[in-house]
Formats: sequence, C-alpha cells, structure tokens
Amino acid sequence: MEDAVLFGLTFPQLEDLAFKILVPAFILYMIFIIGNLAWKSKAGKYGTLWLFLALGIGFIGFIAKGLIQYLLGIE
Repeated sequence: MEDAVLFGLTFPQLEDLAFKILVPAFILYMIFIIGNLAWKSKAGKYGTLWLFLALGIGFIGFIAKGLIQYLLGIE
C-alpha cells in the first residue's frame, strides 16, 4: 500500500517538517506570552526571571533533549 500524500509529502515527512518548524514557532510564541505576562504584571527583573523559569521549564527540557540528541548523533 502506498503512503498517503498530503501537499506532496508523505506523512512521516509532514510530521518531521511540523516538528522542526511548528514546535519552535510555538515555543517562540510561548516566550512572547511569558514576557508579556511579566510586563503587564510589572513583575520586575526577579519576578520575570521566575516566570520564565517556572513557565518555560517544559520547552527548556525540549530544547535540551534536541541538543543532547544532536551532540550524541542520535536522530
């Protein structure tokens, strides 16, 4: 059976593209949201640091995972 094609891409190709483009775009949007939250709440430097640490720990782990995979040559 032939792989289903969507926009000229197979599903694994589309999944890889989304994972490499859309997830980082979503992370950048989340950084913007956290920064906007810190600015509107007038959190100050220390409060902003804690907001980014507490709310951004998930994508920090995601970025670290990708970096570790790259450094170890795991794909």
